[in-house]
Amino acid sequence: MPATDMALREGTYRLKLLASSRNVYKFASFVGVRSLTENASSKPVTSSPPETAADHLLYTREHFALKEALRKLIDQEINPHVEKWEAEGIFPAHKIFKILGSAGFLGVNKPVEYGGLGLDYSYSVAVAEELGNINCGGIPMAIGVQSDMATPALARFGSDYLKKEFLLPSIMGDKVACLGVSEVGAGSDVSSILTKAVKKGDEYVVNGGKMWTTNGTQADWMCLLANTSDGPPHRNKSLFCLPMNLPGVHIARKIDKMGMWSSDTAEVFFDDVRVPCENVIGQEGMGFTYQMLQFQEERLWAVANMVTTMDNIIQETIKYTRQRKIFKQPVLYHQTVHFRLAELQTEVELLRSLLYHATALYIKGNDVTKLASMAKLKGGRLARELSDSCLQFWGGMGFTSAMPVSRFYRDSRLMSIGGGADEVMLGIICKYMDTVPRK
Repeated sequence: MPATDMALREGTYRLKLLASSRNVYKFASFVGVRSLTENASSKPVTSSPPETAADHLLYTREHFALKEALRKLIDQEINPHVEKWEAEGIFPAHKIFKILGSAGFLGVNKPVEYGGLGLDYSYSVAVAEELGNINCGGIPMAIGVQSDMATPALARFGSDYLKKEFLLPSIMGDKVACLGVSEVGAGSDVSSILTKAVKKGDEYVVNGGKMWTTNGTQADWMCLLANTSDGPPHRNKSLFCLPMNLPGVHIARKIDKMGMWSSDTAEVFFDDVRVPCENVIGQEGMGFTYQMLQFQEERLWAVANMVTTMDNIIQETIKYTRQRKIFKQPVLYHQTVHFRLAELQTEVELLRSLLYHATALYIKGNDVTKLASMAKLKGGRLARELSDSCLQFWGGMGFTSAMPVSRFYRDSRLMSIGGGADEVMLGIICKYMDTVPRK
């Protein structure tokens, strides 16, 4: 049976199971959502009562069922190994992505005929939230690159051939994807990339390099943005599906980073790499536009992932400060501590409300670039504020590398840099507010 027919049958089956589920626990068998075992712990980190569909402004029972199934997988297949992967500076992407793909979590909002679940983007937000329960930042980030950064343009604009060759195996977890946009001199300023792809016959010849490439040392293919003409910088770029095993693709180095230790990050060079013309995603020259379109989803995804982690760090800090004593009483009982934690939890709730508001508008077809940029800006700044404040309450233990608050302090700093720096978010917001000085 052809792979696309098999994916269509399997995806349709999973979708029917989802639609017919009557409570959250039935979705745990929807992992035939493609079959998770039932014996993994799924106890909530927080002490507050679990939210239900009846209480939620955006999520249905199916959303909560999806989250419950993913949490079981995280507790069984990922969190027991995080310490080892953090120490090694890499996690087994092919193994973990295959587990996630087989369970349906790498293509929640992707077409059923290519292995996805065909659901709206609110389900991807729910998945991103649940991935925040992974005990580090690097692995969720790597998963997000696979599901919501390297593949959206391919799913939306790619040919049937490219979807069969790259999207389907990425959703199923058979191939690891990476995103090739940032360069040494072009991070947030995407229009300034220098990598070129020159058309010669029925091929493009690619020369240049990419920096900060998540999954780069393990990836099977790259969603590559390159200049394909000498025209205006916003209309001279194209996106390619570039196999990483092609001659001329060189992994220059695995980059050591301040945080996100278990996620491999590579510098990649291209030396006369020949890519077939049929590997262009959509229309030539539209790559910049395609990349900008997917930034809405990427930024909402990052915020969704972060709010769960921030919730968890607050709860871990409450538990620690309740049992740690200073001046003969628990640290938590000092007003400056419990007041500060109350302030931080309030900020997290405000960020979550903005996330759900933007998501609700987005799934109705609205442009939420301004709201997504606001959420990304606030998320990055709040992560820095929250991690610093909570780490302070842990005292000397917070300064040790093994503590969750210390890891969050290191990992969360990227939120204000990656996917568009804070200053870029402010620029976008100002454009929508029409407050940018006119030339």
